[in-house]
Amino acid sequence: MILKNQVEWVLHCCAILAGLPAGKYLSTKDLAEFHGVPKEYLSKALQHLSQAGIVESTLGPSGGYRLARPADAITFLDVVEAVEGSGRTFACNNIRNNNPCRSADHCDDKPCAIARIMWQADDAWRESLKSQTLSALIGTLEQEVPADLWTKSANWVLAKT
Repeated sequence: MILKNQVEWVLHCCAILAGLPAGKYLSTKDLAEFHGVPKEYLSKALQHLSQAGIVESTLGPSGGYRLARPADAITFLDVVEAVEGSGRTFACNNIRNNNPCRSADHCDDKPCAIARIMWQADDAWRESLKSQTLSALIGTLEQEVPADLWTKSANWVLAKT
């Protein structure tokens, strides 16, 4: 399974937005510059997050985006599904019905073993993403990102708000 690039982009953007002070917004232009991604494509992805109620936006010179909910109330699954949709990652087309050796009295009315295994894996993947919140991500980043880079990045973001 390969997710759209926009999933990575908006997860990183959400990490930045989680650190914004109350009442502050960060523009698409600034988020795109910070991450070195195309503004137009990022804008489309952020619109998906807005439609899903993950971020809120405002217009004007100090406009932009901020999280619409607390970071501990937003999961990775929320973000992924906002961009990719909530449909299953495996689509069963029931090709076993094309088997020329299949007998007429062999009628399956349940999904095949392959579909069941793939759907089980999809469910496990979604449960894993559902268990990871943006606030937990921030905690991990605080531990893993060198303090000087963390401070420099925070100062850059705050200067843009």
